[in-house]
Amino acid sequence: MGLTNAQLREHLDAVAAEDAVVAAAIQRCGYPEERIRPTGYRTLLRTIVGQQVSVAAAASVWTKLEAELGEEMHPHELLARDFDALRACGLSRQKQGYARSLCELVASGELQFDNLPDDDEAAIAELTRIKGIGRWSAEIYLLFAEGRQDIWPAGDLAVQEAVGRLLELPARPSEKETRALGDKWRPYRGAMAIFTWHTYNNAAL
Repeated sequence: MGLTNAQLREHLDAVAAEDAVVAAAIQRCGYPEERIRPTGYRTLLRTIVGQQVSVAAAASVWTKLEAELGEEMHPHELLARDFDALRACGLSRQKQGYARSLCELVASGELQFDNLPDDDEAAIAELTRIKGIGRWSAEIYLLFAEGRQDIWPAGDLAVQEAVGRLLELPARPSEKETRALGDKWRPYRGAMAIFTWHTYNNAAL
């Protein structure tokens, strides 16, 4: 389960108690709303479906997949379908490769979503074994589905931009710079990441 509204407030208040800049930003922008996704492989399958397409297009493909595979979308059901069946649902050859990679790892027991490593970096390494799932997608899963409190997706452009605005930097910081800048917000970088998305389009920041 992802970070709840109560946890977000608690974690951000803890950061604000030590960081006057964050405290002032919360006063201007308010607290973000929770972003919670289900745990399990379906969430990452949906991530694969949604890559590089519109929200409406991804929803259409997902509906067709549910009709083809069943609402639970068990990994073995997808693996049993041939190229044409999945293509008819809207999955390109590349995305079929990604989806099969995910389903094969789950079906074989090599990847167990209910037993990911407690260490965040180790968990990211496990998830990025899936073809098509990079560090950002793994971090988003761990933050929104598992609610890991110190995930910091420094490669996200919106996070970089918002951190630059928050700290009044002359330019948007790089991924490496954003990762370093976030160190002072440990162990609540997950709440800060969600706060940066919240402020990204907020004119008050």
